Amino acid sequence: MALTEIILIVICIAACLLVLTLIPTLLAIKRTATAVGDLTTMLQGELKPALKELTELLAELKTVGGGVAEHTDDVVRFMTALGETGTNLSTINRSVGAVTGVLNTTALWATGAKVAGKYIVERYLKKRGGV
Repeated sequence: MALTEIILIVICIAACLLVLTLIPTLLAIKRTATAVGDLTTMLQGELKPALKELTELLAELKTVGGGVAEHTDDVVRFMTALGETGTNLSTINRSVGAVTGVLNTTALWATGAKVAGKYIVERYLKKRGGV
């Protein structure tokens, strides 16, 4: 056997070993590619409805946000009116307190005048009757 024949045999054996080693690797790559294809199909099937729902939700949120922005002015006006109502109630309360004070004072003066009038009339009548 010549050196060339030995080298060719070694190359042949090396090529056979390489093919035998690559076969399981190629099968694993094929299974991986199939799994990736299935995953892609599943993701496309699941992702499209999810994206559609998210788009609808976003549109609905924009509508709700616009409605909230519209009614913000109403809430501000309501709060302003509520503050003014509180101020007016406070003013009315002070006025009622002042009127109550005046009425109490008037009632006291009237009672005092009545008692003083009775006393003066009795004294006058006693002086006239006793003379």
